[in-house]
Amino acid sequence: MNFFDAAIYDLIFKLSGTGTTIFMTFISHLGSAIPLILITVGILIFSKGKGYSKFIAFNLACSFIISQILKLIIRRPRPELLRLAVEKGFSFPSGHAMVSTVFYGFFIYLISKKIKDRKKKKIYISLIALLIFLIGISRIYLGVHYATDVIAGHIFGILYLYFAIKYLYKGKIK
Repeated sequence: MNFFDAAIYDLIFKLSGTGTTIFMTFISHLGSAIPLILITVGILIFSKGKGYSKFIAFNLACSFIISQILKLIIRRPRPELLRLAVEKGFSFPSGHAMVSTVFYGFFIYLISKKIKDRKKKKIYISLIALLIFLIGISRIYLGVHYATDVIAGHIFGILYLYFAIKYLYKGKIK
């Protein structure tokens, strides 16, 4: 573990306690496959053919596949420190961080384009950005990722989402 990862882990783990562990486990689940798939299915069912619903499903699948490919290429082992959650596979990049950045980040994009009320827009965007950040923090807290895994996951997620919106979605909101 490098100095940066160790320093961040020590800082975050100082917050440890039963309540914090329950909260971080809950937050981490919001970036997990089952909740994201259920939200996506709900959007597909209730959006009634809106173009963004298929794009959300497409992005969820693509971001997961890309994160898994990167893990197989880089093959970084998971931390050996105290683990509060059980995870399989490789550590870099954090799939939770990457996929949640892409998934929830697209909602930030939609909100920025659809909601006119500046105060509401700021509140919604801030809450979603906080969720994305906390999902990443939760992965470090639970001991299943290094800080650099999470940062890389967020960066890869932002890059993917930028190019996906610009070249695939092309700003079309229906």
